[in-house]
Amino acid sequence: MIRLEHANLSVIDAEAMTTFIVTAFPEFRIRGEGTDAQGRHWRHVGNDDFYVALQAVATDAQRLPYGDVTGLNHLGWEIDDLEALEARMNDAGFAANMTADDHPARKRRYFYDPEGNDWEFVSYSTSLSTQRNDYSS
Repeated sequence: MIRLEHANLSVIDAEAMTTFIVTAFPEFRIRGEGTDAQGRHWRHVGNDDFYVALQAVATDAQRLPYGDVTGLNHLGWEIDDLEALEARMNDAGFAANMTADDHPARKRRYFYDPEGNDWEFVSYSTSLSTQRNDYSS
């Protein structure tokens, strides 16, 4: 078995990031938090099987996703109800930065979090991997 157990993000504002994450994933909660050996705050937001680790940092280097420096461009999440997610996000003040509904097997929405990271949410209309993984459409 292979599965992603957690993602770790360096953040300035753990509270704002927690609001974004639990808005996107209402079943997520703060699993734990504390201070590391360097005195930096950390927080794990997730469920019993998966979480997003937030590590506090003092400065923002202003890295932009899809720019000309190395780093994470976006996190991609499969969800069951894209419309419900979009409604929750909009109600919380997060607007989609991109919509991709041009494929017959999937619809996607992208949202920037409060730290400027891009999050992709995808909903599939089929369970067939040949259709879900089709790149010709």
